[in-house]
Amino acid sequence: MSETRRILHLGVASLAALLGLQLASCADVPSGPDQAPPGILTPSPVTHQTPPPARVPGARPPGNLPTVGGPQIALLLPLSGRQSAAASAVRDGFVTAYYSLPTADRPALHIYDTAQMSIAAALNQATGDGAGLIVGPLTREEVAAAAAYTGPRPPMLTLNAITGVPVAGNVLYQFALSPEEEARQAARRVVADGNRAGVALVPASDWGRRVLAAFTQELTAAGGQLLDSASYDSGSTDYAAPISQVLRINESESRNKRLESVLGTRLTFQPRRRGDVAFIFSAGQAQQERLLRPQLKFYFAGDVPTYATADAFEPNVNANQDLDGLIFPDAPWMLGGALVDSVRDAANAAWPTGGPKRNILFAFGFDAARLATALRSMPAQSGNATSLSVDGLTGHLTIAADGHVLRDLMWAQIRDGAPRLLN
Repeated sequence: MSETRRILHLGVASLAALLGLQLASCADVPSGPDQAPPGILTPSPVTHQTPPPARVPGARPPGNLPTVGGPQIALLLPLSGRQSAAASAVRDGFVTAYYSLPTADRPALHIYDTAQMSIAAALNQATGDGAGLIVGPLTREEVAAAAAYTGPRPPMLTLNAITGVPVAGNVLYQFALSPEEEARQAARRVVADGNRAGVALVPASDWGRRVLAAFTQELTAAGGQLLDSASYDSGSTDYAAPISQVLRINESESRNKRLESVLGTRLTFQPRRRGDVAFIFSAGQAQQERLLRPQLKFYFAGDVPTYATADAFEPNVNANQDLDGLIFPDAPWMLGGALVDSVRDAANAAWPTGGPKRNILFAFGFDAARLATALRSMPAQSGNATSLSVDGLTGHLTIAADGHVLRDLMWAQIRDGAPRLLN
């Protein structure tokens, strides 16, 4: 193999030790049974849960999906450099799903390190090496570069999403763990639960602004109304000011002071929140949510249905006692299910000293492989709508007409520190 190929040498010490792979000098993943990672290929639960490409569970033939040609899959990830930890988790999930396929149905898999070459060079190399489908790249910057690539290439399933790119007809699909999409699902859930008007609290950051914009847009489209919103400093521990703003606690206190001034006496007074709030959208990371929730209760909003995104939840029964009552969407990988249990059994066998635990990026990589399997098995067909459906570890996956992969998540509520699934 020539040096100019620049396919990632994954490192015998890293991946071989991790998965038991017997690697050649490049990152071509072997498809024969003798080289399969122990504990991944052999456990029957995963093998049964992940059938050959033609029989992906929950999948149905789509319309207007371009034919994926060629027997090889190229996986593009930044496996060295500052993104290496995230990329390695995605790779491990992808390879786990890959080895759960029967040997005869596994395409050749080539893995390229995008930290060692430009995206244009990686796409050109993967195409020249005979890839019929490219999975990746991973970061937003890489996806933007891939979307701008004008050279010939096979269909591509990116592992992040950006706006203003070609639709599925141009063989570009975008798969991402999007907090904006989670916010949209939260908005739909709020209205479906009968809560039409409410307020929002989000971090004072670009993440918070994007999540709030997505939530507000979807809430309005669904017939709901956002009465007010406020941002908080995620580095602080005191959220009294933004909470008082959206709940109008200050107005209640001001009314009391005016009344005391008129009467000339001090009154026994308890502040009240505004009475027209039917829900609170409280977006943030788990650490902030554990501070926000008790403070909302302190300001008389403990009984108001409060919704968040998946970032609000981390499995920790003791720490999550403060989150009681919080409603949020999350991936099956975090909340459980039949497919989750079987994959965990196989992953624990392959990683007896630790394994992927609940790393959502492992689940993301696993689902990327399942989507790749489904895309390879679905030739172009006539029809007006692009439609594909796959049950995955990150949600129930469908591909929209614009090529974006949508994740339908599970819903849960924290009770006694633990998530309880909702209907």
